[in-house]
Amino acid sequence: MVGAASSSCYASPLCTWFVAACMSVSHGGGDSRQAVAFKSTGRSRRSNSKCSAFPGSGSSVQHALVTTCNQYSNNSSSNALSSLFGSNSVSLNRNQRRLNRAASSGGAMAIAMDMDKEAMVINKPPTEQRRVVVTGMGVETSLGHDPNTFYENLLQGNSGISQIENFDCSEFPTRIAGEIKSFSTEGWVAPKLSKRMDKFMLYLLTAGKKALVDGGVTEEVMAEFDKAKCGVLIGSAMGGMKVFQDAIEAMKISYKKMNPFCVPFATTNMGSAMLALDLGWMGPNYSISTACATSNFCILNSANHIIKGEADVMLCGGSDSVIIPIGLGGFVACRALSQRNNDPTKASRPWDSNRDGFVMGEGAGVLLLEELEHAKKRGATIYAEFLGGSFTCDAYHMTEPRPDGAGVILCIERALADAGISKEQINYINAHATSTPAGDLKEYQALSHCFGQNPELKVNSTKSMIGHLLGAAGAVEAVATVQAIRTGWVHPNINLESPDNGVDTKLLVGPEKERLNIKAALSNSFGFGGHNSSIIFAPYK
Repeated sequence: MVGAASSSCYASPLCTWFVAACMSVSHGGGDSRQAVAFKSTGRSRRSNSKCSAFPGSGSSVQHALVTTCNQYSNNSSSNALSSLFGSNSVSLNRNQRRLNRAASSGGAMAIAMDMDKEAMVINKPPTEQRRVVVTGMGVETSLGHDPNTFYENLLQGNSGISQIENFDCSEFPTRIAGEIKSFSTEGWVAPKLSKRMDKFMLYLLTAGKKALVDGGVTEEVMAEFDKAKCGVLIGSAMGGMKVFQDAIEAMKISYKKMNPFCVPFATTNMGSAMLALDLGWMGPNYSISTACATSNFCILNSANHIIKGEADVMLCGGSDSVIIPIGLGGFVACRALSQRNNDPTKASRPWDSNRDGFVMGEGAGVLLLEELEHAKKRGATIYAEFLGGSFTCDAYHMTEPRPDGAGVILCIERALADAGISKEQINYINAHATSTPAGDLKEYQALSHCFGQNPELKVNSTKSMIGHLLGAAGAVEAVATVQAIRTGWVHPNINLESPDNGVDTKLLVGPEKERLNIKAALSNSFGFGGHNSSIIFAPYK
């Protein structure tokens, strides 16, 4: 808040500008063009309609200024600004004396600019030294409901793709998915909410709480957290489609039959909101929805909140559950899904020449990100360090990647710059690779362009075993990436039996898990609309 750092309104750069402007008017020492130019810089984001204009000039302007800035001050009764105009006998501080001298000589604007810079330097938090680490993880997937089970299945090359059982899909050309067969909210979500919420929210809540447990955040530890600096940023590409679909069916009978929670439980933000409500966390809380790049956007933005000092702890990731008639039908209509129904475990096959589309998956992935010193203070186990990332847009087509891969290449290059590392330091990439004819090859070409000369590089696709979890994909793959760093093993690419032309299998992990001492790892996620995202993790040192 303005004025919080001092009892004087000089703590506000905005009030400093007002003082200087009025000095120039009343003392005739300023050029109006200079004042306008200074105002247009927009140096301070703070604004107040009461301070936007002054009636009249001279003493009336001064009076308005005193009144307005007193309102900005936390201690208006002793505001030192009033002494500037002789209304009390409080001694002038150094900045006040400088401003008075400058006003009498017509240099108020220059001094105000100098004071503004001082205020910005003093108030800016020391963000450059804040590091972000991963201290907990939670997942809900077709291959397991905890990070260790999930990753062990990946290392063994087990597939979570199977026939859809949730509804009768016999009339659909695609009848397979990475469907979660067994799932329980017992002990995690109140029974009344479990009956009303969409699965995407239930997956989100359970994975989020599991990440806290995995991170050693007990009730006693939680009690020591500053709740105002704890946030939740878990997104969804599709939101509560089942809740919305049920509402449409109810509406056919009467609006009175509609679930009163259909609107809030269908929106993508409500998952983060409900988790924060449950935990009492009052820091940054919202949802990002950028299709299949959602999770990476949420993870990078969460890290930035910590780096900027706006949070110490963030739960972040993504969740989606759209293996329902409208979800399956929608992607079938896009002609995006594999139709290898007779052999589900072989359907998702990134980079294989016989791939015929992606396989839908469902679930959630959540990372517990924490500021390094905060984590060390509570004795947390640090799994990996988050180094940085980036976003770009292809600006080319709703669903197709750019033929030249420029958007992906730019995204990777910016991620490396943000992380402050060279491309040679990346020796593991968890690719987006969804098993689509165009997307896999374009991403491979971009990766080859950026990292192709690195003989240590290994690339794999988690989607070969769990399918494409849409908005949750990036978070679940981030968990896989962190697990690779922790264990020193990278999981195989299954179903890569006949590599596409132009794909060098030397870069790709083979059909069995491989030992790899990871220096730094990149995880890619791209989404409909041309959204590109790349995030980078490394071992904590």
